[in-house]
Amino acid sequence: MPQALIISNPQILDGKPVIAGTRISVELILDRVASGMSVKDILKDYPHLNTLQIQAAISYAKDLVQQKSSYAKLRQSEPIVSYANQISR
Repeated sequence: MPQALIISNPQILDGKPVIAGTRISVELILDRVASGMSVKDILKDYPHLNTLQIQAAISYAKDLVQQKSSYAKLRQSEPIVSYANQISR
């Protein structure tokens, strides 16, 4: 059985999904990507991470969006809400 790359534990960052073995949240990785940082840049800032872990964080987020999209299709009578936020770097 493959080892989990993303975990959620209530005792680590209040249960936010994190890269296994670290306290680096998926949210932090996504914030860096959204601000325009490349995987290479992220690895410079967090040298104890590897490319596979960063890709896992992005994939995890993609899967959440797909799940939400599938759920939204079941509830088509509700409006779609857009989210706008300033990205910090």
